[in-house]
Formats: sequence, structure tokens, C-alpha cells
Amino acid sequence: MNIEFYKTAFLTMFVALDPPGLAPLFIALTSHMAIAERKATAYRATLIAFCILAGAALCGEPLLHSLGIGIPAFRIAGGLLLFWIAVEMVFEKREQRKAHTAEVTVTQDHHYSIAAFPLAIPLMAGPGAITATILQANIASKSLIDFAVLIGILAIVLLSCLGVFLMAGRIDRWLGQTGRVVLSRLLGVLLAAMAVQTVGDGILSFGL
Repeated sequence: MNIEFYKTAFLTMFVALDPPGLAPLFIALTSHMAIAERKATAYRATLIAFCILAGAALCGEPLLHSLGIGIPAFRIAGGLLLFWIAVEMVFEKREQRKAHTAEVTVTQDHHYSIAAFPLAIPLMAGPGAITATILQANIASKSLIDFAVLIGILAIVLLSCLGVFLMAGRIDRWLGQTGRVVLSRLLGVLLAAMAVQTVGDGILSFGL
């Protein structure tokens, strides 16, 4: 069992999805809904996001090959993208961007269901989460057990998002503004370190 990979994959996916940071956005998007509608939206968004990320894990690398993009190049590009997300988290830019996306969707686009957009895409299964999933799937591709565990990790992290949605009001009150800022910055620093490691691995892979 590759315990180090499991720990890294879980932490990477947890930071990329950022379940605690989704609480205030979920509240804002579903404030007009009844409790039953809010729960149904939470379940639907989680299921859609899982299908997207599991699909990225299964088909992401073959799609890259069909486009002539190598994994080393994708690792570098993905690492840079994750680093950008980390910088946004550390300097409190990510929440502003997510909040703006949610606001524009509700006030202008009027989509049929906010569970698919913007909750599932791009707030949960956004570019950062999809990139992280493909990168972790590439590492796990040599072992069926590791790949199965990765899918399980995706399910666990998304279930944590579901739990956040179902308890969004209490979590938002418990963390408060200060708690959200501190947690976002801590996770941002961790993600930045992982991003640098990913870029370094990609650069080294070009020489293989």
C-alpha cells in the first residue's frame, strides 16, 4: 500500500476543492430555497461533481494523449495553475472570485439548476480540482489498487463537501470571517508547496 500517495492525494484534493470555503457560497446561492430544496441541491451538486472528477481520472490522460500533450507538460501547467490558486487563497482573492462567479450566475444567467452551475462547475469541479485529479490519476495509473483508492478519496472529499453544504449555516457561524481567512491561508500555503513539487516533477520528467 502506497500510504504516502494516499495522504498526498487526499490533501491535494481537499485543498483543491476547499470544502469549508464553499459554505458561505452555498448559503448565498440557496438562500431563496426551502430546506428540502437546499438538501436536494446539495446532493445533486455533489453527484455531478463526482461524475466530472471521476471522468477526469478515467479519461483525462487518454484525452491529453489524443491532443498530443504529454504528462510532463501537463504536470508543469497544472502545477502552475495550482500555484496560482494557492496565491489567491493566501491573499484572499479566491473567495472574491468564487463569490463573483456565484453572483453573476444568479443575477444574470438564470440557469435551470444551480446544482450543475455554478455549484458543481466551477465551484467544486473547477479547473484546479480537475487538474489535481488528472495529475493524481497519472501517479496511480500503475496500480489498480491505488487508482481505486484515488476514486475513494474523491468520494470522501466530495462527501465532506456535501456535509459542509448540509451544515453550511452552522459552519459559517462557527468559523466566522477570521476563521475562514486563517483556514484559507493555511491551505493555500500547503497547496503552494504541492504545486512547486508538481512543477519540479514535471521538469525532471522531461529528461526521462
